[in-house]
Amino acid sequence: MPESTLMRIDSHQHFWNYNPVEYPWIRPEWPIRHSYLPETLAVELKSCQIDGCVAVQARQTLLESQWLLELADRSPIIKGVVGWVDLRASDVARQLGRFASHSKFVGVRHVLQDEPDDNYMLDFHFQRGISELRQFDLTYDLLIFPRQLPAAISLVSAFPKQPFVLDHIAKPPIKEGALEPWRGHLQKLAALPNVCCKVSGLITEADWGNWHPSQFKPYLEVVFEAFGPERVMFGSDWPVALLAGTYQKVFELVREYVTPLGAGIEAAFFGGNAVNFYQLG
Repeated sequence: MPESTLMRIDSHQHFWNYNPVEYPWIRPEWPIRHSYLPETLAVELKSCQIDGCVAVQARQTLLESQWLLELADRSPIIKGVVGWVDLRASDVARQLGRFASHSKFVGVRHVLQDEPDDNYMLDFHFQRGISELRQFDLTYDLLIFPRQLPAAISLVSAFPKQPFVLDHIAKPPIKEGALEPWRGHLQKLAALPNVCCKVSGLITEADWGNWHPSQFKPYLEVVFEAFGPERVMFGSDWPVALLAGTYQKVFELVREYVTPLGAGIEAAFFGGNAVNFYQLG
């Protein structure tokens, strides 16, 4: 497909009809305790000339996967859905089959960052669930903190034919300005060819009310050097990103870094790589 006709994709955002019971991770003091649905995101996408998005789960229930697919049926901006299934369940293949028949169900995620055991992802039952993804041609999103990178390296190494993508560049401590040990572990993960990286969730790892674009350059340099231009993709993490800035600010932050790298790299970053990874139609 010629570069000029490639879709421009936001590879990571969320929708929800807010209530405190179903979204306990949204803290009472956060100003995102509202509903966020496709019609609102559509305005933001249009302002940045983005054609569509990948909707990622925000609840760990099968109902979440079903609801996101129902939204996708009604909303042409949703090009793919990364849902949730219980990967440790004995009937995980049945759960996956239920959703994988939908053309927009492209992958699965579990909120590993909230698991108290950093090696949760190395559990036999969890890995058994991961092993079922390939038969349904599904990807896996890694949502982790830097301390969990060693376990993620082991997981990705154990499934060399399974496509993985790292969410939010593993949430390095941008606010503190620290690079290590995040950088060393990220480089080891990136050395595995079956994992990509979402350049997303950056501003919420900085000082929400007092960040500057220059703070992110060292982290972007690490990511682009480690993964290469063919394995990185843009994600807004909207509406979570609203805690620290507007959609436009998130977009401009990474656009200013990527545009000088050349039109080909920019086209891949803002769409081509996500289209290829998630096999978006």
